Amino acid sequence: MPSIVIAAHNEENVIGQNLDALLAQQTVDPLEIIVIANGCTDQTVAIASRPGVIVIDRAPPGKAAAVNAGDLVATGFPRVYLDADIIVPPGGLAALVARLAEAPCVLAAVPRRRIDTGGRPWPVRAYFSINERLPAFRNGLFGRGMIAVSEQGRARFDAFPVMIADDLFLDSQFTDAEKAEVVGVEVVVAAPFTTRDLVRRLVRVRRGNAQMRAAAAAQQIDVRVRPADRWAWLCEVALPNPRLLPATIPYVSITLLSGLLARRRVKAGQEWGRDESTRGTQSSATNGASA
Repeated sequence: MPSIVIAAHNEENVIGQNLDALLAQQTVDPLEIIVIANGCTDQTVAIASRPGVIVIDRAPPGKAAAVNAGDLVATGFPRVYLDADIIVPPGGLAALVARLAEAPCVLAAVPRRRIDTGGRPWPVRAYFSINERLPAFRNGLFGRGMIAVSEQGRARFDAFPVMIADDLFLDSQFTDAEKAEVVGVEVVVAAPFTTRDLVRRLVRVRRGNAQMRAAAAAQQIDVRVRPADRWAWLCEVALPNPRLLPATIPYVSITLLSGLLARRRVKAGQEWGRDESTRGTQSSATNGASA
């Protein structure tokens, strides 16, 4: 029986569609769906409370602690970690479960991602025209909002460390041969609606990556940190696709700016901020998960 663990913090605009899509999935075994509402001040708990869904209402916010609380309740495998703003396409869950079952060497499976940049300003569209083609997204588990892990794969670690980059942590637990992208399943990832929101999202990602690398260097966690390929955007994306060369200007500018801002000291708790632009309304939330 697959168990789906969903950490949800103020997700009233997206959690309903997320659960509708899950409950409509056709699977061989019944699903165990667990929503961990953490620090919610909206209607997330009320909307998530429905037949077939286990809801855990926790007062303190924090995704890692919420996911760990869900893991303590979950009884089934594969274990699917799903962002609250992801809409799983029909047949998507069964396809990921089948991929893990048919290849014992594969311990973690993810869907293909598509970035929705419709209605976004040119700098955001240009940034993602480069970003979505980066090789890291061909064999990484991050940036998709949905990761299925086998029972053997989940045994690799005890609990999620309290850090921002939970998907990067999961990615670090497996070799490339142990990960698989199921190309027949596509999730839609909503791009931020403004350049400012994109920079804010990238600052959070940068801080999360730096936090994990620092913890690994201090031997606080046992991970295989993915090396950063700082020139992949040029050598493997822009140069082989000359039509994308104009997009490198906003891509590099936004990347450098977010890197500089990520180095600023922030108050405790603020480093967990997220892009709210894709969660503002029900209609804007239909496009998928945050990258």
